[in-house]
Formats: sequence, structure tokens, C-alpha cells
Amino acid sequence: MEDKKSIMGTLRRKAKLLRSSRVGNKNSNKSGVRDDSLLEEQMSVSVADLLKRSRATSLINLSHQQPAEVRPSSLCINSPTTALSMSLRNIGGGTGLTELVDSNDWPSQESVTDSPCEEHNISNSTDEMDQVLRLRDTQNPSSESFAEILDMRTETAGVSEHQRETQRSYLLTLCLKEGRGLVIRDRCGTSDPYVKFKLDGKTLYKSKVVYKNLNPIWNESFSFPIRNLDQKLFIKVYDRDLTSDDFMGSHGVVLNTLELEKTSEMVLPLDDPNSLEDDMGVIVIDITLSVRNGKNKKRLAKGSTIEHNRRLTESMKKSQLWTGIFTITLVEGRNLPLDGHGEVFVRFKLGDQKYKSKSQIKKVNTLWREKFDFNQFPNGSSILEIEVVGKEGRKNEECYGQCEINLSELPLNQSTLFTSELDSGKLVFLVCPTPCSGVSITDLVAPPLEEPHERDNMLVKYSFKNSLKDIGDVGFLQVKVIKATDLMAADLNGKSDPFCVLELGNNRLQTHTIYKTLNPEWNKVFTFPVKDIHEVLEVTVFDEDGDKAPDFLGKVVLPLLSIRNSQQVACPLRKENLGGLSKGTIVLELEVIYNSVKASIRTFTPREQKFLEDNVKFSKKVLSRNVVRVRNLYRAVCLVHQFIKSCFQWESVQRSIIAFMIFVLTVWYWDFYMLPMFMVLLIIWNYLQIASERVNRDLDTIELNEEEDEDEKESERKGLMEKIHMVQEIVITVQNLLEEIACFGERIKNTFNWSVPFLSNLAFVVLVMATVITYFIPVRYIILLWGIHKFTKKLRNPYAIENNEVMDFLSRVPSDVQMAQYTELSSCNLHSPVKRKRTSP
Repeated sequence: MEDKKSIMGTLRRKAKLLRSSRVGNKNSNKSGVRDDSLLEEQMSVSVADLLKRSRATSLINLSHQQPAEVRPSSLCINSPTTALSMSLRNIGGGTGLTELVDSNDWPSQESVTDSPCEEHNISNSTDEMDQVLRLRDTQNPSSESFAEILDMRTETAGVSEHQRETQRSYLLTLCLKEGRGLVIRDRCGTSDPYVKFKLDGKTLYKSKVVYKNLNPIWNESFSFPIRNLDQKLFIKVYDRDLTSDDFMGSHGVVLNTLELEKTSEMVLPLDDPNSLEDDMGVIVIDITLSVRNGKNKKRLAKGSTIEHNRRLTESMKKSQLWTGIFTITLVEGRNLPLDGHGEVFVRFKLGDQKYKSKSQIKKVNTLWREKFDFNQFPNGSSILEIEVVGKEGRKNEECYGQCEINLSELPLNQSTLFTSELDSGKLVFLVCPTPCSGVSITDLVAPPLEEPHERDNMLVKYSFKNSLKDIGDVGFLQVKVIKATDLMAADLNGKSDPFCVLELGNNRLQTHTIYKTLNPEWNKVFTFPVKDIHEVLEVTVFDEDGDKAPDFLGKVVLPLLSIRNSQQVACPLRKENLGGLSKGTIVLELEVIYNSVKASIRTFTPREQKFLEDNVKFSKKVLSRNVVRVRNLYRAVCLVHQFIKSCFQWESVQRSIIAFMIFVLTVWYWDFYMLPMFMVLLIIWNYLQIASERVNRDLDTIELNEEEDEDEKESERKGLMEKIHMVQEIVITVQNLLEEIACFGERIKNTFNWSVPFLSNLAFVVLVMATVITYFIPVRYIILLWGIHKFTKKLRNPYAIENNEVMDFLSRVPSDVQMAQYTELSSCNLHSPVKRKRTSP
């Protein structure tokens, strides 16, 4: 016990000498008393209290004891070792406690102040800590051991090193150079390859499509930040197709095997476990993995992400926006083979766009007389592929010949006649390239119609005085896709990766994908040129599902004539068959500007057909629905017949007398102008009935839901489907025939009951003109002019498209089913337009 007291006495004396030498002789006595009390107080406290006070005490003592010129550097503590050393100095209040160990091992005051932010090795202070621990345990046996301090210091150092390693990030830079010897995926013996770079299930980059090339050259570069190197980067190659893209092989690159700060050229052989091909070609890339600067990590990450999204957006825009239109007229086939019965049709392909003509009965000289349009993309293919196919039965197809036409050198706004030689016969068709403007994708902050003078220019362009200029350019459509809410969850994590597709006829644009959300905000503006005001805008929301086909989330169908300009509408999404409501709504703002005269002229021309229609399949529900529709029309005809019969039978004396007087006067004074006049009166009567709300166009009786219970599906599969398996084509023909009959009758009805006010107004104007013309001009002259026109039409224009103006007009009138499928904007929630301030660039 005496040894312990002597040691502590020695420590106190040395502490006094040290303090007196630093402070001076004036304060030596006061400092000694203060140091004695400080030492006794600190030797009596616990380690837990010491840890709380050590850092604050060390900073205070250093600020008091050290010169002003070295204080900033002495307060810089970057390592736990330095903090621990300074806390141990404060145990003795700056006394000679450190002299228990070798002064060379323990850092002096000068070393602390002269070496800013220096990290000291723990191993050098282990012996010192052992001696201090022995001294502390003998002085206060009940307190905690100082060994815990050393353990905490070691653990803190390990965590710090681990955090620094985890927080380190890398920048992966890739250059997709070329492909060599890729596999064939198209019938023509080539492929349309493009490449996807995927990491952790997400697409980092998608290259452009190189058409009709097995040795494509891309030379595209991009960069992406990487945090974890224990991943594999997958390079997947696909063949672009309109329906579903074909897989051409992939290769994986393990990131932790790459050398840092070194650009390596890699020749990656492609492989597909599900393919029987031994050699699927190679992809050549340059890859660089570099360490990013920690200070600028957030800034670089944000900049890299923005740049990456910008590149993806620009790439998406280039692949979607078209600059011209190729109008193709299929005229006829000459000297085609007649080997048995069957049909013949023609397939056209331009890049991703495909068109199949109508099937005609096999003849030596087969007439089609069809017209359709292909879009011209800046980086798209200019090779038009044509294939003539004969078909017998359901699956037996025979190719009569193929040909290719280069469209890049054709003169603009001029029709060029082609007579292409086939293996068997010839094919005659026309191609007319025309420039196209009006299609764009922009951000919501800068919509095209809000640009200075742009709206005025559009109004002038589609004004009445320009009605006869460029008849095919009917109008302009702007669609603001703002957001969607409460979408269906398509992924296992309860979220979706939604994107939106807009279709107007055969034109298609889409938004970018927003990942892991059920309430996406796209805030994009799309514009379309309008070729037919009777088209419908289809807005479909999909969930991106990696390499698989996207999952359907909902759909909205909006007729252009029902658009209310500059009104935000929240439209509920429908199911894929438009039969019922799906989950979620989409907020849109639409505006359409068009010329009524051009739209009226376009109404009496053949309607553009969709490139790819869904394959018709037998459905008991559709068959039953069509039977009910035809039965309703038949009942209406029967009611009219019963009414006329009742007049003849004098069931009501008053009604029969009135009917007899009308019949006598009509027959006595009959002229042909009375027929369109009667139709005009019928349209006026229906308009007055609807305006007075006496008649309501109730479409709720139309059953659209084609879902069936499992029991019905099972019974249908075992019973009905087995019975009609051999006669399925006949049943489908009957189903389609009933569909056409029902549509024809319903369209005539909807023309007169103002289902589409534009068409009813147009019919009203045409019938008024017919009434006036037939009043002043004898019918015989009108019929003579009509006959001359029909007989001389082919002489005046050998390649004219045959059409029936009345049937073309009725094809624009929606049937009851279509009226029920279309989204009524009056049922959507209307929002006042939001005026956004444009930010200066």
C-alpha cells in the first residue's frame, strides 16, 4: 500500500514541476493545488463518465495550453487513436502520467500540434495501455476496465474502414463497337439487331436498331455509376420485330474481375442455352472501370444520372419520331400461278412496320387496289420488302416471290410506278414519298401550342381559307400525359414500372418508364398530325417487365371529336377488351385543331386500316352478343311492318285516315327530292327529341364483359369447343357476318340520332344539298351523270381506288359497341387548366 502511495506522490510532484515550467513562477502554487484536485477527481470517476468527458476536456485543455498559431491544427482529430491518446493525457490533467512509459512511444504535445490530423498506430500504444490499466485497477477496483476502451477503439477502426470501402463508388464506361457473325432471325436471311445492357435486372442502356445486318456497327458510348462490384453485367442482343423481339444471345461480364483505370477491349461470344446454334456471333465492346472522387460523388452521380436519362430520352425520341410518309398503293398482280384453289395476299415490310393486304381469290390477274402509309424514320431502314403469298387452307402458305425496293432515292411528292418481277408473275404498285411535320415529344414545361405564335400559326394553317391546300393534312393533336394514380401492382414488391403508349391510327409514341411506383408522373407532351378526324386516340398503360412482354395495366379510348380543348380530364382505365373498368386513372389534357372542310372530304374516302389486327378467335360471348344485336334490329323492322300493317287493317281509325292522306298526297306529288327531304326531317326530329331530353341514348344494355366463370370455361372447353372444332372457320365466318350486319344497321341508326354530332351535321348538309339539287335538276340527268362518272373513272385514272362514298361515310359512324367502349369525357373529372410558368433556360 505504501508503494502505491509513493507512486502517486511521485506523479503529483512531477505534475507540479511540469505545470510550473509551462505556466511560470507566478501561478505555480495555484496550479499545483488545482492539478492535485483535478487528478484526484479524475482518478475517482468511472470509465463511462470519463469517455463522455474525454473529448470535450481534451479540446478545452488544448485550446488553453497551446499557442494560437497551432491551435487549428491541434484540434483536427481524424482517428480514434488520436482521440484516445488525448483523453489519456487528461487523466493526469497534463501531468507526468505519460512518463510511466517510454517517451518515444507516447506522442508528445509537440507531435500533436506539429502533425495535423495524424493517425497513430494502436500497436505502438498497447504496452502503455497495459501499464495504465494496472494502475487504474489498483486505484479503483470497482470501476470498469480500460480494456473496453481499447476494444471499442479497435471496433471503431474496423467499422470506419468498412464504411470507407462500402461508400466507395465506381464509374463504368462502355463503348458498344460492333457485332460479328450474328445469327439469322428474319425470313429474308438477316436480322435487325440491337443490344441491351442490364445490371441487377434493370436496363442501363439500349442501343439503336441496325436493320438487315448480321455485322452491325454501333459505336455508341455511355457511362453509369456502380457501387457494388459483386455483380454481373449482362449484354443481351435482340432482333427487332413489331410484335415480339427475338433473342439472339447474351454474355455476362463479372465487374470485380475488371482492372481499375484501364480501358479493355472485350470480344464477347454470345450464347443461348435454349438455342441449338453453336456459333451465335460475338459483340465487341470497350469497357473502363474507374474510381470516382469521393468529394464530388453526389454531384457526379446526379450529373451522370441526368446525362444517362437525357441520352435515353433522346434515343427514344429519335427512334419514335418520323419525318416523312411513304404512301403505297397496291394495284394488281399479273400472270400469277393458278395451282389449285385458295387465296393470295401481299406482305409489305419497312423496318419494324408491316402491312398485310386483303386476301383475294387466286386469279391470273388479281386486283387489290389498296392504299396504306408507312412512316419514314431518320435512322430507319429505307428498303421496302415485298412478298406475295398464296394460301390454301389454314396453314399451307406458298411464296410466289419476293422483291426489295430502295425508297431513299424516290422524288418527293411524286408517285412512282413499280412493276416488280416475281418468281411467278409480276406485282404492280405505286409509292409516293411526302414530308411530314407535326410529330414531337417535349416536356410539360414547354408544350408546342404554348410557344410564341405557334397556336396562331396552327389556326391559320387549318383555317377555312386553306381548306383546299394539302387535303391529307386534316389537323393537329396535342396530348399532355401528366400522371396516373392508383395503378395496379404488377410486381412482387407491390409496385409497378409503368410507361404509357399513345396510338393514333398506325402512329405510335410512348413515354419513358418510371420505376417502382403506382402513381407515376410523366409530364410529357406528344403531338400527332391528324389524317382523319374520326380516328380514336388509344392511351395504354403498361408495366415494364424486363425482357418479357410488358404487363397490361389499363387502357383509355378517346375519339378525337369528343375532345374538349385545354381541359384536364381524369379518365378511369379500362380492361384490355374495354369491357370493364381496371384499377387506376390517368390524367390527360388534350387539344385538337382541324379543318372542317378537309375532315368532311376525308370522310368520303376509304378508311385507313390497322397494320396488325388481332387474330379473330371464336368467343361464345361475342357470338351471343351479335345474335342479340341482330335480333334487336330485326324486331325494330318488324315493329315498323306491324305499324304499316295496322294502318292497312284500320286498327286505329284516326291513324289509318292520316296514313291514307299522306300516301295519296305523296304518290300524287312525288318527286325524288322528297326522299332526302324526308331524311332531313327525320334528323331534325331526332335532334329536337334529344335536345328536349325526351330520348336518351342508353348504351348500358350493351354487354361488353367477356369474362366467364371457370365452370363455364371448363364446360365450353369440354363440350362446345369439341363440337365446333371441325367447323370453327364456319362459326367464325357467321360470327363476323353477324358483326357486320349489326354494325351496318347501328351505324345508320346512329347517323340520324346524333350519336356523333359532326357526322350528323355533315349528313344534314349533304342531304340538304341533295334535296336542292334533285329539286332543280331532274333525276334522270343526275343518274346519267353518275353512270358516266362510274364508267369513265378507270379511263381517267387507271390506278384509282374503287370506293363507295356512302359505305365510306358509314364506316366513320361508330356502332353501339364502339360507343360503349369509347370513354365519354363527360364522365371524367374535369380540372381547370393549370398555367405553368416557363423557366428561362
